[in-house]
Amino acid sequence: MSTIRVVALDGPVTELHSHLSAPLIVGIGGTARPNSTSERAVAEALRCARQQGAETRLFDGEFVSGLPLYVPERKERTAAERDFVATMRRCNGVIVATPGYHGSLSGPIKNILDLLEDTARDECPYLDGRAFGCVVTASGWQTCGTTLMSLRMIAHALRAWPTPFGAALNATTPLFEADGSCIDARTAQQLAVVARQVVEFALHRAAGLAARQSAAVGNRPASVL
Repeated sequence: MSTIRVVALDGPVTELHSHLSAPLIVGIGGTARPNSTSERAVAEALRCARQQGAETRLFDGEFVSGLPLYVPERKERTAAERDFVATMRRCNGVIVATPGYHGSLSGPIKNILDLLEDTARDECPYLDGRAFGCVVTASGWQTCGTTLMSLRMIAHALRAWPTPFGAALNATTPLFEADGSCIDARTAQQLAVVARQVVEFALHRAAGLAARQSAAVGNRPASVL
């Protein structure tokens, strides 16, 4: 359980607990090819998130590529689709890793994100108020840049907060060892920063909600340090 410091504008510093000891961070990434670069990238980011104290769930390339094409009018959903939507409804943050194809996201990654339309009429629709970590792998810096921009725009459309830092990984040279570990320190650092920002945002958001609830109970304004 994380502790936050709250300063009431007309009173002393107090402490509250966020009741979010282990935020759930969901990773989405990969292609139909096992152990693709994007799948290894999101798996490494989730490993870093666990080091920050988060719980994680990975929807890997096999899962992503096995989903049917999203059709809004189709009311029936497969067990995999229902599992994904239910998990996303309760997650505290998400990290999405996509390969860059022709300057934008891959079809399977866009397809699984389209499933979030099933949450459009929820009290908390889409990914409202949650952190969205962006990771792109592509053969060249130009596609890395355009794909990262596309992914950020999708995050905004889903009412999420793209993290300040997005990882752009140029896959013209190998980025991961056979065991999934990063070959170079720069790749590892980028993924660690994305993971840290997503986890920290989840904890800060929980702290802010706790502070507002405390202020409402005490009927006095508060600010979070």
